[in-house]
Amino acid sequence: MNASSLPPGDPSELRLCVSCTDDLGGTSRADTMERWDVTVLHEEAEVGAMAFYKVYLDRGMNAFQAMEEESEELYGTAQALLDPATGNFTEEAGEWLPYVGSALLVMDRVTLNRQWRGHGFGPILATEAIHRLMAGCRAVACSPGVTDLSDDQLKDRAEWDRVNTQIARGWQSIGFRPYQDNIYLLSPASLELEERRGMLRMRLVELAAVWRLTQAQDHYTSPRLTASSVS
Repeated sequence: MNASSLPPGDPSELRLCVSCTDDLGGTSRADTMERWDVTVLHEEAEVGAMAFYKVYLDRGMNAFQAMEEESEELYGTAQALLDPATGNFTEEAGEWLPYVGSALLVMDRVTLNRQWRGHGFGPILATEAIHRLMAGCRAVACSPGVTDLSDDQLKDRAEWDRVNTQIARGWQSIGFRPYQDNIYLLSPASLELEERRGMLRMRLVELAAVWRLTQAQDHYTSPRLTASSVS
């Protein structure tokens, strides 16, 4: 492996900064929804970001209505999982989910800077964020798809489909399973999630070791300037 195929920095230096943005305060859905932002840092520089919504089905306003009011994406998730009349999980969704909590965690957006993509960091980082936010949740939901539309290659339909399929495969690798209407579900009670988290943490250690080894090899094999070479 050469340096051009590696991430731009040591993967072991990646950090997550998790914060709750209370910009819903003063609205009727303030008690029902929380927005959690996760900044991905490398040596204090932001290299990615994630956004989650924690939706409480047992307090505040009807959760279905709260999600509908917040965004079109959350409305789509609500349509797949929640009963519009009660704001609770539909009977069908409930059959998928062990009763271990009452809230719903929605992974709304995951982005990485271009140079950090293609190395498998998305699932690794998302798993860590989910682990920190899923307390009290009965389900974690996501809708796999491209969020960065700046790449000209994605204007080609075949490439668009390929990238979306790759994203969906990445979320399935941490335990998400297709439910309906491009909504994927993950149960916090699943033993698979913890098993995958352990495997992904090992993968991060391996990536960091390869990065450091390659950097050391490149350092010792790179041409060195001598007095005769610059005379």
